[in-house]
Amino acid sequence: MNIIVAADDNWAIGNNNELLITIPADHKLFRQETEGKVVVYGRKTLATFPQKMPLPGRRNIILSSNPEYRVKGAQVVHSLEELFGELKKYKTQEVYVIGGESVYRQLLPYCETAHVTRIHQNYQADAFFPDLDEMPEWKLVADSEEQTYFDVTYHFLKYEKPS
Repeated sequence: MNIIVAADDNWAIGNNNELLITIPADHKLFRQETEGKVVVYGRKTLATFPQKMPLPGRRNIILSSNPEYRVKGAQVVHSLEELFGELKKYKTQEVYVIGGESVYRQLLPYCETAHVTRIHQNYQADAFFPDLDEMPEWKLVADSEEQTYFDVTYHFLKYEKPS
């Protein structure tokens, strides 16, 4: 599986259920990576999407512990066991974990590739991604040229965990 995330220098990813910053090139990369693929995320992440609707052009799977939770246009699963049963239908390289913090933490051990937009700022935040640089099993394998959006600099990074 893949994981895709935008994180600041402290691995912060959100504040008050919102992204820290919207960078058009990051959104473009997200679309390119995930269109036509399977995206796995939590209920709080869905609430941040336009009209709080599942992402078009993708197979949306929402992980929620609430057995009553339903979403039109998405499949809702209620446990990792149920999620993995569903994911058996797809090639692992076609699956992208897209947030939020608790879903990232639960599924990171099962991922082989992490696509990270590393934003060189320190934002006020209440949600964080695990620090891949502190995890010996994850190796940085690709680093883009420095990118700039107004006064914000960032890099597109790719990490891999050998299987």
